[in-house]
Amino acid sequence: MPSIYDILAEQRIADALRRGEFDNLPGAGKPLVFDDELFVSPEQRMANKVMRNAGFSPPEIGLRKAIAKLRAEIAGLDESERRSALRRRLAMLIVQLGEISRSGR
Repeated sequence: MPSIYDILAEQRIADALRRGEFDNLPGAGKPLVFDDELFVSPEQRMANKVMRNAGFSPPEIGLRKAIAKLRAEIAGLDESERRSALRRRLAMLIVQLGEISRSGR
């Protein structure tokens, strides 16, 4: 059963909608942006948000970007010594990412 506060809040929201107070708000008509951290605890999600706002990112983010970049570069190369070197580097980055994931850093 809703409390009196829930009922009052819903009533005030409905009144504001009728008066058009929610029209022309910043971001109106644009999709909402949600953090894609569904499997992260709320505490860790908050810590990640603080870090992001301060311009920092966890090490695994940098590794994932480097892995994606190397994969794209490797895909565009024919078999060569350079491709082999890049594949070794890619394997090393994947191992590092796995170590970070296992350690929970």
